[in-house]
Amino acid sequence: GINAEYGDKKCHFPGDVAIRGRLLRGTVRSMKMKRTLTIRRDYLHYIKKYNRFEKRHKNISAHVSPAFLDLKQGDTVLIGQCRPLSKTVRFNVLKVIATAASDKKKFAKF
Repeated sequence: GINAEYGDKKCHFPGDVAIRGRLLRGTVRSMKMKRTLTIRRDYLHYIKKYNRFEKRHKNISAHVSPAFLDLKQGDTVLIGQCRPLSKTVRFNVLKVIATAASDKKKFAKF
């Protein structure tokens, strides 16, 4: 749920952070940082020589507002690009798409 009784200048709801550029979706990997979480994006990379795909992934740090109270590891979220908020953070969590169904580690595309 989203509540508005908080102050967060790096959030796009009350703050002055504009969402522009890319919109991405990914799975929440870790929530060990303060107001920041790590999102894993899985994708397939084609290898022409072997005519096959290999699994690859990227971890992206994204700022999460205190308004998203019920985020958990494994949830699928939509993140939007914004200005650099710190050394590694260039994205903001916009909404929760799906909640985690099971705890087992899985490759998100399948």
